[in-house]
Amino acid sequence: MSEILVLYYSRYGATARLAHQAARGVEQINGMTARIRSIPPLPDANGSVPEPAADAPPNVCPQDFEECSGLILGSPTYFGGMAAAVKHLLDDTSRQWFKGTLTGKPAGVFTSTGSLHGGQETVLLSMIVPLLHHGMLIVGIPYSEAALAHTQTGGTPYGASHTAGNNKPLSMEERQLTQALGMRIATIAQQLAAAPA
Repeated sequence: MSEILVLYYSRYGATARLAHQAARGVEQINGMTARIRSIPPLPDANGSVPEPAADAPPNVCPQDFEECSGLILGSPTYFGGMAAAVKHLLDDTSRQWFKGTLTGKPAGVFTSTGSLHGGQETVLLSMIVPLLHHGMLIVGIPYSEAALAHTQTGGTPYGASHTAGNNKPLSMEERQLTQALGMRIATIAQQLAAAPA
């Protein structure tokens, strides 16, 4: 079985819900599984670290990057950018960059925002940049996914998204598009593995 690393930071649970939809999409492809990992929070201004949710997956470790055949990375949107914990993790992947651990693997991104115009597309684009530096193959969501043309909530061609203000549940389109992203990355990872060297 090939594994896609579904890696995310979630403070209030909205981004975690997207992560599980992406994992569902991955696992709809025969022979593919999702390895869900979380990004640990950074200490707050007082130096204390928030306790993880009771159902939080294990924190990511270097072995997860080594063993995955693709990556789906998620972050909430803060002021139009990724969460500091996600940026901190990416800044700490120099070892993987030197080794080429992620080079040639497919990757996609997802985010949640408190409002419709909270910066979904800017954060998705900012998350893609370090993945390009790693030599990853960026996978978006094409308009052949009908939900992308009709969504009134989240969903972009740059990646999956959720408008979570007032603790809204994922919309049908948000679930469909996030699963579609997971399926695309899993399918591309499978095709790359099967390609002649």
